[in-house]
Amino acid sequence: MTDQKEQSLKEAKRAEKHAAEENEQLARDQTRRKANLAREQAIEKDLAERKTKQSEKRAAEEPGRLAKDQARRKVSLAREQTIEKDLAERKTKQSEKRATEEPGRLAKDQARRKAYLDKEQAMADGQEARKRNVKKNTRVS
Repeated sequence: MTDQKEQSLKEAKRAEKHAAEENEQLARDQTRRKANLAREQAIEKDLAERKTKQSEKRAAEEPGRLAKDQARRKVSLAREQTIEKDLAERKTKQSEKRATEEPGRLAKDQARRKAYLDKEQAMADGQEARKRNVKKNTRVS
């Protein structure tokens, strides 16, 4: 029976050793979980702090950004108004120039039409004279 006792003692020691190892493993797992949880909480805390800082920074920069946008819009509006004013001045100058040139242009057109009509009349008169000459020559013959 001594073998059986020895065997039982060995089994008991082995079971005790196994239980101790299991307890150690559980303790290590628990320590690891605590460390992971602490790390995750630290990351979340850091992220929240960064978000808060970004929000504060954005809030602090907002008035400056709004002022820049307003200044940019003001400059753009002034540029557009200048362009519109220049365009209106050019149109006015063109209208004035056209008004001063209109009588001369009309006179040239009228003279051209008169010259054309005179030319047409001369051609018609020439044809009429030729017809009379032809009739006269045919009567005389």
